[in-house]
Amino acid sequence: MWNPLTKLSGLISGQGGFVNAHAHFDRAYSVTLNDFNSTQGNINSQLQEKWQLVDRFKKTATEDIYFQHISTALQLQHEQGIRNCLSFIDCDSVAGERALKAAIKAKEYAGKELKMRFLIACQTLKGVVEPEARKWFEKSLEFVDIIGGLPGADAGLEEQHLNILLQAAKETNKRVHVHVDQLNSATEKETELLARKVIEYGLEGKVTAVHGISIAAHSKNYRMELYKLCKDADLSFVACPTAWIDSRRNEIFSPTHNSITPIDEMIPAGLTVALGSDNICDIYKPFADGNLLTELRVLLEATHFYEMDELVKIATLNGLKVMGLA
Repeated sequence: MWNPLTKLSGLISGQGGFVNAHAHFDRAYSVTLNDFNSTQGNINSQLQEKWQLVDRFKKTATEDIYFQHISTALQLQHEQGIRNCLSFIDCDSVAGERALKAAIKAKEYAGKELKMRFLIACQTLKGVVEPEARKWFEKSLEFVDIIGGLPGADAGLEEQHLNILLQAAKETNKRVHVHVDQLNSATEKETELLARKVIEYGLEGKVTAVHGISIAAHSKNYRMELYKLCKDADLSFVACPTAWIDSRRNEIFSPTHNSITPIDEMIPAGLTVALGSDNICDIYKPFADGNLLTELRVLLEATHFYEMDELVKIATLNGLKVMGLA
């Protein structure tokens, strides 16, 4: 009997295996029993609260501990047959240089021992606008492969945040990956802002939007116009489905939709979408195991998208493209 999942898996293997285009390996396996404690409740906190709660781990993690977490995650990827992956790494006053130094060591380990290409992006949980945060961001630019951004970390100053990222991209000639539209709400228009900024800075084809969950919360007319704008900016996307399937319910009226990057509309609109695991066994996603086949299945089922050739591209070639490897 013909099994479409077996067929899809075989086609992906034939293209060199899954590509993990977005992860946070430095925090992988950092969840603890105390995080499940009903009074402490770290795993049940809101997203922005977790941006601060991870400081508890970051403050105590030595360079060796960071290396253990990153290398363990890389070994997990290797066991899945993944040979190309990208992780954001915390670069701020709390993590100091420890996480980035560990990631650089892990990159060498991945290349020599695992025969993997492991790219590093800077995670800017403290933003990039405030002087101390800006210092750590700029300090990381020499060592990262991709410039990472999180406009929400500079709430109210999102445009300034993007200006700093994109100016750095022009000066370093590095690609940019930006977390956008993560609240599953029509009040967010970060993807639109990012696309307009990409065109303003002349960085078409060099910037990737990560997540884009709130896009589906907007009206169809808005979505269609947004896709045209993103096409003009040659803005690509990374979907991390299981990281957002648990998006919190709210009372804001919006079209019926899944809290998943809407690939069923993006792919026909000519946009490039890749796949990522996002968080692995940390306070953000305590039960996530980094399995890319699981991510792909959630993505295709949630969006009712069954075009096998395109799914293979999402799992393989598109990941290489957004990482600048193809």
